[in-house]
Amino acid sequence: MVEAGRGDRRGGSHCARFFARHAGQESQPGPAPVPAKAPVGGEKPLAGSPTTVTAGQVFRDCDECPEMVVIPAGSLLMGSPAAEKGRRDWEGPQHKVTLPQAFAVGRYEVTFDEWDACVAAGGYRHTPGDHNRGRGRRLVINVSWNDAQASISWLATKTGKGYRLLSEAEWEYAARAGTTTAYPWGDVPGSRRANLAGSGSQWSGSQTAPVGSFPPNGFGLHDMIGNVWEWTQDCRNDSHQGGPADGLAREGGDCGRRVVRGGSWGSRPELARAAYRYSGGPGVPNRVRGFCLARTL
Repeated sequence: MVEAGRGDRRGGSHCARFFARHAGQESQPGPAPVPAKAPVGGEKPLAGSPTTVTAGQVFRDCDECPEMVVIPAGSLLMGSPAAEKGRRDWEGPQHKVTLPQAFAVGRYEVTFDEWDACVAAGGYRHTPGDHNRGRGRRLVINVSWNDAQASISWLATKTGKGYRLLSEAEWEYAARAGTTTAYPWGDVPGSRRANLAGSGSQWSGSQTAPVGSFPPNGFGLHDMIGNVWEWTQDCRNDSHQGGPADGLAREGGDCGRRVVRGGSWGSRPELARAAYRYSGGPGVPNRVRGFCLARTL
């Protein structure tokens, strides 16, 4: 993984510094959510905040706001089974999590366009660099967890809506979209499924891809796997032992580091599995980290 701009192609021995190895007993699988119908690629989002919500609905609270997709309530078996290829001990123990209410997730990761709108409006002063790769519809990089929280606070104040980061459980639920395999599309990385090292796309191993360059998952969300690591709300914990069963963020543990999920354009595929967990300092921006928004409904 990448720290301070270095390539993130190293494996478990480096990551073990951040997650101690605590394996646990696996629970029995619980019911999976039924994926909502994915939004059609050319579908226009509903203008304005919805008065009623339906799973799969796409909406935008304001002109500068990101497109959001309604994710249904449901359950997942969080973490990875012991036999999953590439599994690390800190991905367990598997445990059932039930999210009792629908919530919304960004259809895409936050882009430079959306970030720059926040800066232009005086919402935040930080203008992250793009390494000469382009801004616009490319997802924002070089933002820390603290930066993400500041921009989210501006958006929440502007709209009066409950914008926030996803909890780690919400992230895995949204990324899996009802699947139980290593990746949302199956147990092998495949080719051109996501922007990862060696995945065969024109951006693989070198830079971010414009949002929407790869097919969405079953919930209609793009780039949950690959492109950039996504900050979550959770503090780092060495395993899922004692984790909430209701999908809330874990605000106890090592809050000097925050969990990131999903892998990046420079990640080996095994580091981008739906269950893989990593962490970073909340004040440390990085060229392989960005974030995706959640919104309470």
